[in-house]
Amino acid sequence: MTSASMPKRTDADLRFRFNGTEYSARPGETLAAALLRAGVPMLSEPASDARGAFCWMGWCQECRVRHEGRWVEACRLFVHDGLEAHGRRADDAG
Repeated sequence: MTSASMPKRTDADLRFRFNGTEYSARPGETLAAALLRAGVPMLSEPASDARGAFCWMGWCQECRVRHEGRWVEACRLFVHDGLEAHGRRADDAG
């Protein structure tokens, strides 16, 4: 997705950080959906073991991210203003 096709940020958008980069989300949007809309389909590293949302209902656990010290499914985590999350890395036990 190019920056020209990205929706403009509005005051109603929520700001959040994923892996240290700031993004915006629409109210009611899950982390997985907001990242996909922002052009970030993979939630883990390295690329050879990349994982992203697969089932979109929390069953498969492929979209797990670290949020507030816990592993949670990005497809079930609703974005709130100031949310911070980190994707899995190869050295994570999660």
